[in-house]
Amino acid sequence: MKTAQLIQTDRLILRQPQSSDLEPWAAMMAEPDTMEFLGGTQPRSSAWRAMATMAGSWALQGFGMFSVIERSSGRWLGRIGPWMPAEWPGTEVGWALSRDARGRGYAEEAAIASIDWAFDALGWDEVIHCIDPRNQGSIALALRLGSRRQRESRLPAPLEQMVVDIYGQSRADWRQRAGR
Repeated sequence: MKTAQLIQTDRLILRQPQSSDLEPWAAMMAEPDTMEFLGGTQPRSSAWRAMATMAGSWALQGFGMFSVIERSSGRWLGRIGPWMPAEWPGTEVGWALSRDARGRGYAEEAAIASIDWAFDALGWDEVIHCIDPRNQGSIALALRLGSRRQRESRLPAPLEQMVVDIYGQSRADWRQRAGR
């Protein structure tokens, strides 16, 4: 298991979820436009379980999605990072930002830092993104990151009704594209 790292970018802090994240996490999960492609809006109690699941992933696997914090204000913006529950289609870096954090480049900035961390600290050979085929914003982000559509897939239970497109790239492609 890897020790969690605090990652700082020019504008963001990526850190493990904390109990103080619950209220903004729950607010994000109640936003219909944010949750449209992520299983629909969720009540506060479900948001708590989702946040606890992410904290559990950190405890069991040594990674999970980061809470994304705006450095200038300390405001919680969303969750982005490595994710691979049992029977998942691959080693994913996923994202979800609250409505008021979108359109500022935060998702791309945090995703780049998360992908670097997944390849460098976790030793992953590939990163994927599971995206609803109707989610044009996430598809555009995946393409900006250099990922390409690889295949269609279904997620494991209890999400087996969700058909997603798998976008992804290898560590070698990431390094070559970024000049790393």
